[in-house]
Parts: sequence; structure tokens; C-alpha cells
Amino acid sequence: MVAVCGMAMFAVSPSQAQQATEIHLTYSKGQFQPTEVRAPADKPITFRVKNLDAKAMEFESKSLRVEKVVAANSEGIVNVRALKPGRYEFYDDFNEKARGALTVQ
Repeated sequence: MVAVCGMAMFAVSPSQAQQATEIHLTYSKGQFQPTEVRAPADKPITFRVKNLDAKAMEFESKSLRVEKVVAANSEGIVNVRALKPGRYEFYDDFNEKARGALTVQ
């Protein structure tokens, strides 16, 4: 019984075993760089959003179902579930002119 419990503690589901694809974005002068990014399908994604501006921004996407406020001069991490192929747009909710897109293949 103890051995079974010990093994269960280290069991990892297939989705947890998959390492996330990391995407680095910079937000500066009210714009994302790069504005177009790519990721593989059926794999979790981690966005690392570095806000270089002197005011907060909000990384938001209705199609990705995420939103995250990133304070001025700081970095925010946004985790996204594994996605099917397609195009997913994101923007700064405080400045909707700042837009970008993720293409999943």
C-alpha cells in the first residue's frame, strides 16, 4: 500500500508531462513586439509579456479566454491551454490599438 501511494505521488498525466511552448512578447510604446507569433497545436503555451511602458497594460484575448494585467516596467506570465490549429488574436484592453495574433499550426 505504501509503495502504491508513493508511486501515485509521482504520477503525471500526459497533459502535465507536455512542456509548454514559451512565447516572449514585449510591450513598448503602446505596441506588442512581435505582433505575430506561432506555436504548435495541441501543446500548452506560456506567454511571457514584458511591459516596458510606464503604465500598466492588460493582455487580453477572448478567443484564448485569458486576461492578465501586467504592471508598468514588469513581466507577466499567461498560461494557455493546448489549442487546436487556428488564429487567436490578443490585445491590450487598456489600449485596443495594441493588437497581435497567435497562429497555431
